[in-house]
Amino acid sequence: MRAALIVLVGICGVVVTLVLAPAGMAGQPVTQPLNPAPPSFETCKTLGDGFICEGTREVVDDLFDTGMPCGSGAGAFDVFAQDVETIHAIRYYDANGDLVKRVGHDSSVGTLSNPLTGATISGYSNNVNTDVLAVPGDLSSLSETTTGNQNITVPGMGNIWKEAGRLVFGDFELTDLEFESGHHAAIDYNYNGDTSVADGICTALGA
Repeated sequence: MRAALIVLVGICGVVVTLVLAPAGMAGQPVTQPLNPAPPSFETCKTLGDGFICEGTREVVDDLFDTGMPCGSGAGAFDVFAQDVETIHAIRYYDANGDLVKRVGHDSSVGTLSNPLTGATISGYSNNVNTDVLAVPGDLSSLSETTTGNQNITVPGMGNIWKEAGRLVFGDFELTDLEFESGHHAAIDYNYNGDTSVADGICTALGA
């Protein structure tokens, strides 16, 4: 849910991070600075001529306004969302301690709601995000490839929001879409201006 409705719609929720213990990270500790520094939930060790940092965290989003409008008149509302996301993150650094790649395995379950009536629908997503830095250590040189899926299915309506396939972004802010394969409702909504792809969500929430 978070991958499509936060990253692609461009909304950021306030999050609380619960750190889980990393697994399989035995090895020589890192004794030099890493650039950029890894987040506190990751544990680092040497790997060949470089370094690897790895960890898992759970992110719980506070309820937030997605900015997706539904309905009209007195019944108009913005769709609200709340997600719980589990992220397994890996960072790869070169011999100089500069970041060259990071990989995030993300899975989430979430709820969309109508704040006027309290009506809700649920969805899930599973994604792998791979960031490659053209210039080691420089996040502004990052390009990201995302593969995975997201589905929101409502009884009697079927799948009303579908994300499946591969996306490649050429910038850190994820605004420069370079490649798309598969079907991505969020791309249709945000990049192509096809707001009709949200009709199913609005109808399911009572618009």
